[in-house]
Amino acid sequence: MTKIAFILLCHKDPKAIINQAVQLTSGGDCVAIHFDGRASGEDFDEIQRGLSANPGVTFARRRLKCGWGEWSLVEATIEAIRAAEKAFPDATHFYMVSGDCMAVKSAIYTHKFLAAENVDYIECFDFFESDWIKTGFKEERLIYRHIFNERTNRKLFYWSFDLQRKFRLTRDVPHDLQVMIGSQWWCLRRSTITAILKFIDKRPDVMRFFRTTWIPDETFFQTLVPHLVPEKEIRRRTLTFLMFSEYGMPVVFYNDHYDLLVSQDYLFARKISPEAKDLRLRLGQLYGSERDDFKISNEGRNLFKFQTNRGRTGQRFSPRFWEEITSVGRGREILVVVCKKWHVAKRLVQEASRLTGLPSLEYMFNEDRAPVPDLGGIQTTVEKRTRHRRALLRMLFEYFDSDRMIVCLDPSNVELMSDFDADRSTMRVLEVECEMSDDFLRGHATRVGLASDHSSGDLLERLLPAVRADLRLESDRLRDMGFEHFHRMRENGHEGENIAALVEFFGIKPDLAASINNSSSIFAD
Repeated sequence: MTKIAFILLCHKDPKAIINQAVQLTSGGDCVAIHFDGRASGEDFDEIQRGLSANPGVTFARRRLKCGWGEWSLVEATIEAIRAAEKAFPDATHFYMVSGDCMAVKSAIYTHKFLAAENVDYIECFDFFESDWIKTGFKEERLIYRHIFNERTNRKLFYWSFDLQRKFRLTRDVPHDLQVMIGSQWWCLRRSTITAILKFIDKRPDVMRFFRTTWIPDETFFQTLVPHLVPEKEIRRRTLTFLMFSEYGMPVVFYNDHYDLLVSQDYLFARKISPEAKDLRLRLGQLYGSERDDFKISNEGRNLFKFQTNRGRTGQRFSPRFWEEITSVGRGREILVVVCKKWHVAKRLVQEASRLTGLPSLEYMFNEDRAPVPDLGGIQTTVEKRTRHRRALLRMLFEYFDSDRMIVCLDPSNVELMSDFDADRSTMRVLEVECEMSDDFLRGHATRVGLASDHSSGDLLERLLPAVRADLRLESDRLRDMGFEHFHRMRENGHEGENIAALVEFFGIKPDLAASINNSSSIFAD
């Protein structure tokens, strides 16, 4: 008899996780949950309380702080697998899902599907020969050691990479493994899971290798399964339906996608929008239903490509998705750090990102060269970013898979802040007030074109009071906006007041706020 142990990795929205676990266990299956260590303990306690009476739910022994592209995602998966294997000895299959995944078939249909063949379902294609990786790093993922997180420690990530490349500090792939790559959303039999856990315990050399590869959740299990399982027992596909747009972003499904999703030749789908309440309700009810009469048309990808191609040839029958997005998204928080001294704000958010794990963007609405992920063209210029600002932020939230994000803005960007404040998302503002020396004001006057390198000293001295007054006016105007969540820290302010502002702004504990505030280099010129 088929029984699935779902391996659920999640990091937010405890009520949704409780509902998801209840839905998945309604068909007689079970769930092992790993809740990200970066999320609050209060949220985790709520999940445990909500599911304490459900015998089909267990939890990973350790809560790891997970980061995109890091080994921590694989380690968290292994922790949940070990918990599931121990708690559910009658589970026949282990199915990897996230909080954004939902079943698009009933449990009855799903069990029949899995029982029909004694095989594993996992994408696993040759890492070097296949074209699974379309752009960016390929062999560099493996032959160099990746210690830092590319999204939260971008500068250190590329500094480390450039250093290794310069001095040719490469390494070899374990000699007896053919590295494979594919989607992280797999469904494996119990016998395969047992073989993987034994391999993990016996091969510390392989574990060390993958621990410092980049994006190992796309290579670790994908490499081990064909190494341990006969080819005839592997179906090299995922059972989770997911699509990516031409801009490299995951396609998000909403309430009107129900019929499309249930007609696909898949058992689950991602990403289901958190705002698609009706879709989530219907899919949840579907999994526990008696229905098994699904008609598979499988037109989803072709329909999406058809719509996309019409756009390329000027025949779009709807605006580009970034042109029709009118909200960043309810439940998301934009943490805006406002500072006239850009280098100060950059240091502050880098330290905050390092300590909190929050993704951050540095003055992307002010500097063309500000590092922004490739989102298909919308990010290429300040003008485009500003024009499509809400869509850009929504795409960045999805890119970072986070519901909180730090953004640096110049005090002159009050129109942007006003627009974000009017959105359904939540905006928090932290003004960082710095002392403005005469040397800084002279440099500022030159940068904005009020003076040049050849301006006389007398002219500059006459300009300084006006420039100082102008900057003070920007600060006053910012405070007059009346933002609900407005906080301020000052270079020469009282330490306790600055720490309190950081606690309220980031929603962190005082000791963490003190570490950020006491970083000696933040206010240095």
